[in-house]
Amino acid sequence: MPEGLKLDTPRVEDGAAIWRIARDSRTLDLNSSYSYLLWCRDFAATSVVARDANGEPVGFITGYVRPQRPRTLVVWQVAVDEAARGRGLAAAMLDGLTTRAAEELGIDVVETTVTPDNTPSNRLFTSFAERHGAPSAKEVLFDAGVFPEGGHEPEVLYRIGPVAHLVEAGSGAER
Repeated sequence: MPEGLKLDTPRVEDGAAIWRIARDSRTLDLNSSYSYLLWCRDFAATSVVARDANGEPVGFITGYVRPQRPRTLVVWQVAVDEAARGRGLAAAMLDGLTTRAAEELGIDVVETTVTPDNTPSNRLFTSFAERHGAPSAKEVLFDAGVFPEGGHEPEVLYRIGPVAHLVEAGSGAER
């Protein structure tokens, strides 16, 4: 974990800051500010926020447990404030979130979608699988043609797991 930062569970009052970080990333599909408030309320257990020394959010990951696959954490969005980039924060947040979700919820697989042009996210999820020695598969989940607006890249599904350290961490979790 980068020095001076700590991982935490998001709270409703973090929603506005998370929305701003997503907006300022200029790479994420920006959801409504209301959706980030709901995410901090309803999906806090499957999300994480990184806080600076003043307790302000400087990064976040939002996720949810896939209803048809309750051992699968779907990572929805990952963003780090520009001032906190380049220090490994995204990887630290992903490791921290997956470990917590394994312990509390029994997850042992991670899924996400990434557009081919999003080099930082492609590196993040590839390195996560490599770091944890986990099998990884990629396939196009949503082709560009299914999006209502033109110019959207396809969304490539990463399925990583089972992740050994998550299986071990989740062995005591309620199922």
